[in-house]
Amino acid sequence: MEASRGFWRLIRIGPRLAYALGLGPLIGRFVLLLTTTGRTSGKPRITPLVYEEEDGNFNVASARGPSADWLHNIRANPNVAVRVGDRRLAGRAEIVTDLRLIAGYLQHLKDRNPRMFGAVFRLEGLSPSPTLEDLEELARRRPMVTIRTSDH
Repeated sequence: MEASRGFWRLIRIGPRLAYALGLGPLIGRFVLLLTTTGRTSGKPRITPLVYEEEDGNFNVASARGPSADWLHNIRANPNVAVRVGDRRLAGRAEIVTDLRLIAGYLQHLKDRNPRMFGAVFRLEGLSPSPTLEDLEELARRRPMVTIRTSDH
């Protein structure tokens, strides 16, 4: 069962509010704010996303799958801004298609937060400790993006 568009908009409020209240250093350990340019409106669109930082790049995956608005915006314009904790960075987003890389990212998220991602995997119909093959199958439905910042 897919959550409604309104649901996804609602859950974006908490992290955005936390950043606005100056809690970026706390929440920024787990959630970044990605600013894309609206593909139709041309306006900035801010989306909180769980991330992993690797070699100065940020990896994020779409919980909504390929239908996420932020992902459509990146396809139209890959130039983005990222706010992580107190840092504000310009970057360029690249859509990752390698299923092994996406599966490895998902495994890393689970290793970092086993309860939360174990629950996410159960909701996806997987075991709380999925195999690499299970994660690769999930990767087909969960696009990943690597954001390369101008610092690197």
